[in-house]
Amino acid sequence: MMEHQVMALAAMCLAAKQVQKIAQFGSCNEQQFKVLLNSIIEMSPPSPEDIYKDTDSLSDGYKVLHSQLTAGAQKDVEIVKYVSSLMQLERVLNNNKNALNELAKRIDDIHRRLDHFSITDDTVVAGLADIYSSVLSPLGHRIQVYGKPELLKQQHTQNKIRTLLLSGIRAAVLWRQMGGKRRQFFFAKRKILAIANTHI
Repeated sequence: MMEHQVMALAAMCLAAKQVQKIAQFGSCNEQQFKVLLNSIIEMSPPSPEDIYKDTDSLSDGYKVLHSQLTAGAQKDVEIVKYVSSLMQLERVLNNNKNALNELAKRIDDIHRRLDHFSITDDTVVAGLADIYSSVLSPLGHRIQVYGKPELLKQQHTQNKIRTLLLSGIRAAVLWRQMGGKRRQFFFAKRKILAIANTHI
């Protein structure tokens, strides 16, 4: 159970890191982007491991998580804000049945598109971004993204960021389903660090 909680945290950290890269530099790791996008459409996996089939691609997420929890390490305030905001937004979503039903329906629609397009196709990314904008954003907890204004104005950049935030929400759902609680950052910190360290 704890292993899966840490996997979910690593995925949230990876999504946050990719958002940061796109917002600041206009690009991100395409393989990691693909893994995160694929996680969104895995709504009823046989096991948590099936959500992130290429677990090696989460290694950067485990590294970010490890550095954020290590005493004396350089903390990235933006990453902390993104992950905290994802958890808050997921809690709001979990208490809204209409939004949950709409989210499942819209993701199912995207799943059908994959018969004709790859998960990273611009039209699919735009569709996933629209799910975030129309289902999650109206819930009231907006996630502020920090980056270069000239990049954040671009539709392509906005779509990728929103899609990554949606993948972060997917990871936050897994975190809650696996029994994740905020207090564990204080009381189970050593365990989280030990598990993260085995994946770095």
